[in-house]
Amino acid sequence: MNALLGIIFHSLGGASSGSWYMPFNWVKKWRWEIYWITGGLFSWLIMPYIAVALTVPHWHEVLQSAEWSVLRNTYIMGLLWGVGGLTYGLAIRYLGMSLGNSVLLGITSVVGSLGLPILRNIPGLGELLPSGLAFTDLFNSGGGRIVLLGILILLVGIILSGRAGILKDKDLGGSKEGVNKEFKLAKGLLIAIVSGVLSAFFSFGIDTGKEMGEAVRALAVEANYPFISEANGGFKYLFENNIIFFVILWGGLTTNLIWSLGLIIKNKTGKDFVDKKTPLVSNYLLCALAGTTWFLQFFFYGMGETKIGNGASSWTLHMATIILTANMWGFYRKEWKGVSKKSYNTILFGIGAILLSIIVIGVAKWLYPELNALG
Repeated sequence: MNALLGIIFHSLGGASSGSWYMPFNWVKKWRWEIYWITGGLFSWLIMPYIAVALTVPHWHEVLQSAEWSVLRNTYIMGLLWGVGGLTYGLAIRYLGMSLGNSVLLGITSVVGSLGLPILRNIPGLGELLPSGLAFTDLFNSGGGRIVLLGILILLVGIILSGRAGILKDKDLGGSKEGVNKEFKLAKGLLIAIVSGVLSAFFSFGIDTGKEMGEAVRALAVEANYPFISEANGGFKYLFENNIIFFVILWGGLTTNLIWSLGLIIKNKTGKDFVDKKTPLVSNYLLCALAGTTWFLQFFFYGMGETKIGNGASSWTLHMATIILTANMWGFYRKEWKGVSKKSYNTILFGIGAILLSIIVIGVAKWLYPELNALG
């Protein structure tokens, strides 16, 4: 039952993540930095505060009693993830929902699944990280080898998706129009690689802040809160991760606020916030919708993590649902309109390989519970 609920929660989170950027496409006459930071205030400040206030018992006390090193490291993970989130918006702008998410989230899946295990093999660094399996341990077990096979398939999917982008660029040539008018392959792929690597730091932030989640869980169990369940020989509180997200998103807010304010000052676009020549009400509502939908991805991710853990299966299941949803939106927006059959089939094979890799890794996690220690 826990596994089924975990899959449902992660699927809801992935669907939210794959859809949140869509309202930005309907914002009119606002420059990118204006709608980005407006939506971001809902993503990184307003909605996390509401979630913590409503679901976390004595959240002020939890933060005050947390070790400074835990708060600092979780915040730093958020700062780095914030760069990934910032460049995510640019990658989608230049590559589109379909190709951008396939490449970016494929990379994020690899880094999020294997980043910590690889770092644990580095002398002197492994001791500073949360305990768990190292990368070399994967070669010594059947489950580890299945995970490595899944990662290999994932890399094939990323390569195919990138190949589809190259073919699309050739097909479109100089006749870019409609949703493809901002398509810039080289620039978009470079940004997607940076974003894909740094976006995985959200998963690392969950690990570095887990002591805060455990404190919330203890308080919830002591006060006999609802939504307490027993899993893997212990208790879990469905919303215990919201306090971790709260701190991670301080970092994300910091990074994006500095960058957006810099652009607003440089481009002198601050007047957009009050320009009555723009549809102000609808623009603010659309940004609020985008920001709220964005936050829901991690709200549901946190719920799913309490059911099946923050290891490879949680992260890759989350990524798979995002990729599937984002590509559905991409095809709906006709981002592959006007391309050759070869280009179209290549992106389909790329998406298929990425999704197959997720299934392979998920099966490995199910068959070999010791792989929980990957994350």
